[in-house]
Amino acid sequence: MNEKMTQNVSNKSDNDEIDILEILVYLKGKWKFLLIFLILGVLFGGLVSMWLRPSFRSDVLLQVNVKGNKQGLALGEMGALLDVSTPSAAEMELIKSRGVLEQVVQDERLCYSAVPLNKRDRLLHKEGRMDLELLSIPRAFEDAKETLVARVTADSSAYEVLGPEGEVVLSGTVGETYRKPFAGDTLVICVKSLTATAGQTFRLEAVHPQLAATALLKGLSISEEGKNSGIIRVALENRYADRVAAILNTIANTYLKQNIEMRSAEAKKTLAFLEEQLPGVKAKLDSAEQKLTSFRHANGTIDLTGETRVHLEKDVSLQQRLLELEQKKQEALRLFRAEHPTVRTIEEQQAKLRREIAKQQRSAASLPVLQQEVLSLQEEVEVNNRLYTNLLNNIQQLRVVQAGEVGNVRIVDQAYVPLKPAKPNRKLVFLGVLAAFLLLGCFIVYIRRLFSNGVCSSSEVEQATGVGVYGKLPMLDGRTQNDVTKPCVSTNPDDPFAEGIRALRTALEFSVFSDGKKVLMVSGLIQGVGKSFVSTNLAASFAMSGKKVLLVDMDLRRGHFFKHTQKGLCEMLEKENYTDEYVVKVTDTFHVLGSGARVVNPGGLLNSSRFSAFLDSFRDKYDLIVLDTPPVFQCSDALLVEKHADYLLCVLKHAAHTIESIQDALNTFDRSTETPLQKAFVFNKCERHAGYGYGSYGYYGYHKKY
Repeated sequence: MNEKMTQNVSNKSDNDEIDILEILVYLKGKWKFLLIFLILGVLFGGLVSMWLRPSFRSDVLLQVNVKGNKQGLALGEMGALLDVSTPSAAEMELIKSRGVLEQVVQDERLCYSAVPLNKRDRLLHKEGRMDLELLSIPRAFEDAKETLVARVTADSSAYEVLGPEGEVVLSGTVGETYRKPFAGDTLVICVKSLTATAGQTFRLEAVHPQLAATALLKGLSISEEGKNSGIIRVALENRYADRVAAILNTIANTYLKQNIEMRSAEAKKTLAFLEEQLPGVKAKLDSAEQKLTSFRHANGTIDLTGETRVHLEKDVSLQQRLLELEQKKQEALRLFRAEHPTVRTIEEQQAKLRREIAKQQRSAASLPVLQQEVLSLQEEVEVNNRLYTNLLNNIQQLRVVQAGEVGNVRIVDQAYVPLKPAKPNRKLVFLGVLAAFLLLGCFIVYIRRLFSNGVCSSSEVEQATGVGVYGKLPMLDGRTQNDVTKPCVSTNPDDPFAEGIRALRTALEFSVFSDGKKVLMVSGLIQGVGKSFVSTNLAASFAMSGKKVLLVDMDLRRGHFFKHTQKGLCEMLEKENYTDEYVVKVTDTFHVLGSGARVVNPGGLLNSSRFSAFLDSFRDKYDLIVLDTPPVFQCSDALLVEKHADYLLCVLKHAAHTIESIQDALNTFDRSTETPLQKAFVFNKCERHAGYGYGSYGYYGYHKKY
């Protein structure tokens, strides 16, 4: 039951939760490897969070009149002509224009910069600050890798400019402008303010205003608050709190100024056009009045009949409307082409008025000749007088607009100086770097496992080899040194490894030793699979169940149980002394025989009849003899021992062997004997899974590797 439970948990299933659990269990087994990435994440996270410079954020709020200006409506038709509403999207694009940003770059000196160079001061957040009013670097340094460096002297208000070789180019103080020939050109510098300690250095940089405007545009965030609200928010981030507020306020003021200038320019153009028309209209009015006066001197005063007065008023009204349409047409032609629909509409209205005027003239032909002359002269005077009066009124209104400098934009909120930096969130940066390193470690572990060809599944081994897997032994908590005098099954019986050994013992008892077999050979494929540890605890577990067990260290080259100074199997075989003289009694039922001193040819001892005689002499003394042999792929001793064993238990390390290597090992064992031994596998060093302990009835928890 224990085997099925551990096998089902270790194998992947169709349930995503089980897959995730398996991955988490595997990662927990690699905690030492992940601990390295955790430490690296703490170190790099701390460095990155301290290395990042603070960034302050502020914003300015603008309002755009998208529905027309009440002041423009107060000016009548001329004000409505000048007061044209503008969408917020167009105004936002104007804020981004080079005309605004390049002026801001020039006013705020954004094309000049002094970057601190002291790395230690940056980590400790003690960097100095240097603001430049003017900087002109020689052309030889514009495209070269060499840079000019400013170093603060002992006097906090003085500095030195160093050349590429560290030589002092000039010495200066804050507020003074210096011009000095250098590198075939002239170095010009003026430091506006300096806040730094002695010895701090700054890299001097001067970029083209267009590049500075492009960089400023990338940092700007412009958005409309709400849909069609006309409220525009302009935000910016900068290293210095006062600088971000100053730059934003300069952007707002520059944009507002250009908006007013644009509106004023429209009024100025219209005013110039009307002033050009004014002298001609005045001359026509004077000429018409002179003609009317001369006619009256010649003919005396003539009273107009009622019909003539009606004709006069209607003709004057039609002529006035015709002149107004002509004025609108001239204004439209300044903005549009002659085929534009606006111009065509005005022309159609003019044609209609001309037809009405012609009709009036035909009806006036029935009046007396004297009445017709008076009507014509007075009509000309009235039309020119009204036109002249309207021109004067419009000119006066435009002068008011130009003098008032009224725009369609206003500043709602000026930019403020932020009290705290908006970036970086050092805790978030630290945790992000830490998480990134942990994820990187987990990714590496998972990829290594993903591309590993090691077998983890019991069913896969059984299907490929036909040999049963009798158990899976989890990783052991605590120390891993193999001590035959203090095996894990006796010192820590509640450990899941001890429970796995007991389950393996039970499986072997029912399937093997029920037939009277006594010699159990334990081997492995390669070194490091935990073969000797399994042998020790399996033998101790049989001894604890009441059997008298002898554990023999068959590694005559590298004995594992005792030191080589302690006599053991080698001495017994050489002297053919098959007594209990060299056997160590751990308990009354658990005895251990070490390998003894090293010999030149251990294969000769194992292949001789002496080893067979040794086993024959001890078979009657013990219920079980466990032979801990060397790995089959590293020496031939295991194959020599196999001839004398009754059963073979092969220890496999979890996820360490391929199916091909396991099959090769089985073929090697089978070729060494005439009658192949009965065999079984056991997986060792498996990831732990959740379960109950039979000793303390407590949770084992998720098992881990050792």
